[in-house]
Amino acid sequence: MTTESTSATDRSWVPAPVEVPDTQAALADVRAVVDAGPFTDTWESLTGYEVPDWFRDAKFGIFMHWGAYSVPAFGNEWYPRRMYQQGTPEHAHHREVHGDHAEVGYKDFLPRFTMDAFDPAGMAQLFRRAGAQFVVPVAEHHDGFPMYDEPRTRWNATKVGPKRDVLGDVLDACDDQWIVRGASSHRAEHWFFFHPGRAFASDVRDDPEFADLYGPAMPQATGPNEAYLEDWLLRTARIIDAYRPQVLWFDWWIEHPAFEPYRRLLAAYYYNRAAQWGRGVVIQYKWEAFRPGTAVLDVERGGMADVQERPWQNDTSVSRTSWGWIEGHEWKTPVDLVGELVDVVAKNGCLLLNIGPKPDGTIPPEEAALLEGLGAWLTVNGEAVYGTRPWRVPSEGPTAVPEGSFTDAASLPFTAADLRFTQRAEVGQTSLYAMGMVRPEDGVVRIRSLGGASSMSVRDLGEVRLLGHPTPLEVRRTDDALEVVLPSPLPAAVEAVPGFALRLVLPDPAAPAPRALLLPEGEGGG
Repeated sequence: MTTESTSATDRSWVPAPVEVPDTQAALADVRAVVDAGPFTDTWESLTGYEVPDWFRDAKFGIFMHWGAYSVPAFGNEWYPRRMYQQGTPEHAHHREVHGDHAEVGYKDFLPRFTMDAFDPAGMAQLFRRAGAQFVVPVAEHHDGFPMYDEPRTRWNATKVGPKRDVLGDVLDACDDQWIVRGASSHRAEHWFFFHPGRAFASDVRDDPEFADLYGPAMPQATGPNEAYLEDWLLRTARIIDAYRPQVLWFDWWIEHPAFEPYRRLLAAYYYNRAAQWGRGVVIQYKWEAFRPGTAVLDVERGGMADVQERPWQNDTSVSRTSWGWIEGHEWKTPVDLVGELVDVVAKNGCLLLNIGPKPDGTIPPEEAALLEGLGAWLTVNGEAVYGTRPWRVPSEGPTAVPEGSFTDAASLPFTAADLRFTQRAEVGQTSLYAMGMVRPEDGVVRIRSLGGASSMSVRDLGEVRLLGHPTPLEVRRTDDALEVVLPSPLPAAVEAVPGFALRLVLPDPAAPAPRALLLPEGEGGG
């Protein structure tokens, strides 16, 4: 007998029903926080929101999709829905590998999602070595299975599968590494997520014991009703109050018009709670779910054509094929990840890079290696990323990142002529950074934006250094470009990672004597 068929017949693993907390009392508590201010649930009030400096400076965070969809490890994290969609590869795969949908459903993956090798401290240490400044684990995905202690359902990680508060555990471990805590909610989409299972004989349609897991399972064309919207609001308030995330990320379906008053109420609640905590927080949204300036726009697997006035974010993954763990990932390369990071940062954004742990709670070695590699790059070149601001232009060269969402299906053909720029204001000078993904074969970096004939050329130029190299570099100026001769051989730490980053000092003759705010690694004093 297979594990799946055993779980289908032996239901001793099914958690006991829970008494859901009083909804009206909880809604009254939310309203009291909103009424206390400083924000109210109007767009006019919410436009008073300001993006905190810590987020502007952070530039890089880790996203983490974990859940029972990693057990079948097929297709992607939408397997729970597509396994019930007749005619899909997931539907055929499920029937062939796991059994009939009426007997073995998505529920039967839950007890197999054990996370028995989960090491939150080790995970947080990896994130720190990767250079991440904030972390956003999925709190609840579309499958309706919270990874935290959610009292409004018996179907959560503290009662089934891991039988521990894995969200709380990893956030506590990240606190120890001085990584800002966050969380994502994909709960909105649960309204319709399992609806395909109602079209044929399946446990979604025919097994009432699991109706509270599979949820409304409504047609997507129907808008969520008030009871569901209230439940969404209170689950999100629970995440806010129990875990105090400083980043709260939402998937796309909260843009549905039915959510509009609840979005405003939730934002005011979160911002007011943050004011009580004395912390700066960030709501991240897609498309037009929030009005400009009331939260931070997130672009999924994509980019912007130019510098944005407001901070924004690109959320993407180390894999092109899935956000969660599957067999047969198509991994990105280290050059891909460096290119995504520096392009986003040059345009006033942050990169949220996703990984997907296995069902035993471990990070796949390929994904850990990519994080370690990006961390090695940031160890050498992080000065050009963290705490910087956009320059007059974000980039030069032939390779442009396509604007919009879902544009990362293939690697971009970066060349040695492709550069991305950032800057840092210091006392008496500005440090301009030029980052390249590919080193020039002749060892000469040509910055055409600073050529003698360029309108952006600077008359006064101080020393130019390669990050990771101790001494100034040889520089030549032609009408076409500022030519910077890279050292040969390169330092081992620079040679070991993709590309390069240059720091060019631009003195301000009218300012006080220059005083750098950054010390070289290893220097310091009393």
